Amino acid sequence: MDCPKCNAKMNEVKVEVLLGTIVIDQCSSCKGLWFDNGEAEQLKKSWMSDFLDSGDPSIGKTYNRVRDIQCPRCSQAMVKLTDRRQPHLEYEACEAHGMFMDAGEFTDFKHETLMDLFKGLVATLKRR
Repeated sequence: MDCPKCNAKMNEVKVEVLLGTIVIDQCSSCKGLWFDNGEAEQLKKSWMSDFLDSGDPSIGKTYNRVRDIQCPRCSQAMVKLTDRRQPHLEYEACEAHGMFMDAGEFTDFKHETLMDLFKGLVATLKRR
């Protein structure tokens, strides 16, 4: 599978969780992460996933500006979504297959803080 953002090769990463093994894909170049449906939510709760997002968040922010990407599974256009609990966090999703998070976004998704409330308020005001 190729990265939907930079077209580099995606590498499988296995994470052992309480109920078994979850396999996600990480871009070999930009370090973005592909999660099949439900995997990000499962891994959010697992301490074993703390080291998955190994990419540089500043590089991830530059790739966050890339629009019009296709699902690496079905080649359909992906939709840019905003996380309900953290409105400053944007990622791309294919309803049928999964979601793509740029480097740094999964760590942000996983670790909600008081600062996220402030970032969410700022993001909401910027969109108006």
